[in-house]
Parts: sequence; C-alpha cells; structure tokens
Amino acid sequence: TPQSRTAVEQVSSGEAHISQLAVAASFAELEKTQGRPTDLVHFAQINERDGFFLVGRQGNFQWRDLEKKKVLVDHLSQPLALMKYACHLQNVDYASIEVVDAGGPDAMEQAFRDGQGDFVHLQGPTAQQLEHEGKGVVVASMGDVIGPVAFSSLFAKRDWLRTDMAKAFMKAYGKGRRATAELSAKEVAQVVQPFFEEIDRSVLVSTIDVYQRMGCWDGDTA
Repeated sequence: TPQSRTAVEQVSSGEAHISQLAVAASFAELEKTQGRPTDLVHFAQINERDGFFLVGRQGNFQWRDLEKKKVLVDHLSQPLALMKYACHLQNVDYASIEVVDAGGPDAMEQAFRDGQGDFVHLQGPTAQQLEHEGKGVVVASMGDVIGPVAFSSLFAKRDWLRTDMAKAFMKAYGKGRRATAELSAKEVAQVVQPFFEEIDRSVLVSTIDVYQRMGCWDGDTA
C-alpha cells in the first residue's frame, strides 16, 4: 500500500478492511472530530503488554541510570508515552534524560550499533539480537514495569464488523492468538521465522518465551 496513505485513511476509504494500529493513534482522529464518535473502532487486542525493551552498553542497571544519559527513544505516540510513564513509575525524571530521536526502529538500531547513545528503546527481538551479537545488554522491559495495557490492536469500520467476513476473521484470529500464547516458543518461532530472517533462531525463540511469560497474548481478544 502507498506509504503516503495512513492506516486510518485506508480503512476509512474501504481500501483495507482491517489494520493493526496502536490505540493512541486514534487519539489524533478524535481530536480532528472534536471528540465526536467515528465509524472506526478498535475491536481486538493483539498484545496486552508494551513489547519494548531498553538496551544499554553494560549491565547492573537501575532506572535512575537513565538520568543525564543519551537515550535513543522511539518517538511514535504510544511507545513514547509509555516510555515516559515507565520512567514516572520508576521515579526517573524524564526531563533529565538526553532524549534522542534517531528516526524509525531500523535507524535507531543502526545508530546504536554505530555507537550513538548510552541506551536504546527497541522492541523484541531486535533488542535481544543486539545482546546476542554482543552489541548491548537488555537491561529493562517496559511490559514488566507497566503491566497490562491496551497496546497493539486491530481496528476496522463498524459496518464491516457486522459482516460474515468479519465473523470468520475473528474466529480465525482468536484461534491464532490462543495458539501463540499456548504453543511452545519453538513452535511459534517456526511459524513466524520468515518474517524475521535477520534474527537468529535461538534469539527469536527466547524472545517469544519472554513475551509468553510476560502475558502478552493472554486473555480475551476483545
């Protein structure tokens, strides 16, 4: 799909039936309509935990170590908001951190590999791959600090959710999400490995295990 078209625009126009979208991404849409309800709705959770991690240059981490340090932070609305919230929960003065916007996740990873920053804020399994290669140490998990939260979700138009297609999709999606939570990490990794060709297989397995133990895919989809 054209990169100039946002997920909201594509679903609104009917170009797409469903999209993955952070709940926070819809806040901007509500601001545009001044709080009036729209035809778009988040109808199913993907993961119930923040899947980001902090990677540092060395271990023995305490959250106050972030203060006065250069941290490459993901600046998309929801990851950024939850990074700030995690700091609040850990009594860290976010304003004291030298926050760096290095671009998207790939650019952030490369910047950290190139020596920029003391810490980087990344999703798994990229964070774990850096540790596997000896480029850093995973020192903290956002999901463990914050706990249950509406993170990634699926959204669609309300009228589409009343269709037989939507019912069939939800049946299949629910089955797949339960399998992701209940199968072994090795079995899940075997299925998703083609989407992570640059990630070592053992790293992918261990990261999925971390997410499963964290409870990312537990509970109902709605």
